[in-house]
Parts: sequence; structure tokens; C-alpha cells
Amino acid sequence: MLKAVLFDMDGVIVDTEPLHRKAYFLMFDDMNIEVTETLYTSFTGQSTLNICKKLVDMFSIPEAPEALVACKRKHFKYLFENDSSLQLLDGVLDLIKDYHANNITLVLASSASMPNIDRIFDRFDLNQYFVAKLSGADLKESKPHPEIFIKAAEAAGHAREHCVVIEDSTNGIKAANDAGIYVIGYDSKHSTDQDYSNANMVVNHFNMIGYEKIKHHLS
Repeated sequence: MLKAVLFDMDGVIVDTEPLHRKAYFLMFDDMNIEVTETLYTSFTGQSTLNICKKLVDMFSIPEAPEALVACKRKHFKYLFENDSSLQLLDGVLDLIKDYHANNITLVLASSASMPNIDRIFDRFDLNQYFVAKLSGADLKESKPHPEIFIKAAEAAGHAREHCVVIEDSTNGIKAANDAGIYVIGYDSKHSTDQDYSNANMVVNHFNMIGYEKIKHHLS
């Protein structure tokens, strides 16, 4: 029986990827490193700190990973506050309201930092629907490790077999798989070069996974 839905944020609730991309590449310029598209795409779904740790190792950067994180977040904060085009993804607010109205427990499980999560939730007034928000940046492990979804199910207060994850990234889907949670792959125009083959279900619009349409999938 469906009792909880665990949402990823970037690429599922809001498309901040263009802003993150700009912020990352501004940081790459600041650090004088050249990151290929293939390498950048491989980072999708991972926390900023883990990405920066890898960059420091790969490019022998003299700065600490935390310095790269601070640089990237400085650029993102500026872009977030000055880009009025940022909106919720089409249909996601209706989906959130639908689940909430049917007494489904909602938890956010995102690799984004908590300040960025709070910016999005405050800007779009989403706190009223969610019982908890988890940031991968606050955890020991990052997606594709299952830790965040294990803890999100605990925060929801329901067994993992009664939870569903909505994810748009290869790393997030693997994390849900390894946590033993049913996962819906959201394949949108904003998600590029991601592998949905290990998702239990793949959709390209949120109207395909309203409560009445998926409530029996876990029964």
C-alpha cells in the first residue's frame, strides 16, 4: 500500500539545472580547470561536496574541496536571486497537492544543500506539504549510495515497501534501487543522458502518476 512519496528536487520539482550548470562552470573557470560534458554529466545527482572532492583529486587543485563548494554556491546564489525564469516543473504542484490531499506522506530527499532547498521551498511555498526535507550534503554518503532514501523513509515513518521515490537521474535511481524502494523515473526534457532502465516505471509527465493511478502499484 502506498503511504509515502520521496521526492528528488532538482529535475523533479524545479529545474535549477541551468543555474547549477552556469554556477559550476563559473567555478571551473575560477579554478582554471576544463571539465568535459561527459564528466559533468556523470556528476548528476551527487552532492556538491562530493563533486568538488573528485575535482580536487582529478585536477590536483591546491584549494580544499570546501573552497570549491563555497565558490560554486556564491555563483548559484547570485543566479538564483537574479533569474526570474525559474519556475516549478509543469504539473508537479498539482501532483504534490494530489498526494497531500490523499494523506500520502511527502518527504524531500535531494542532493542539494539545505540553503538551496530552503530557497526553493520558501519561494514556491512548498513547506506546507512536506513532513521533512533531507539534504545529501548533510549526510556521510551521496547518491548513488542509498543512505538518503533509507533516511527519508525513516523520516516519513513508513516501511520502505510502502514508499515510492520519484527521481530523474541515473545516480538517484540506483540509490532508490539499493534502498529497496519502488522508483519512478521522471524522463523529462530537462533530463539529459540519464539511464532509466532500472526504474520500476518511467514517465514523462506527472499526470501519469497521480494518486489514483499508482496507489495499487505497491499492493
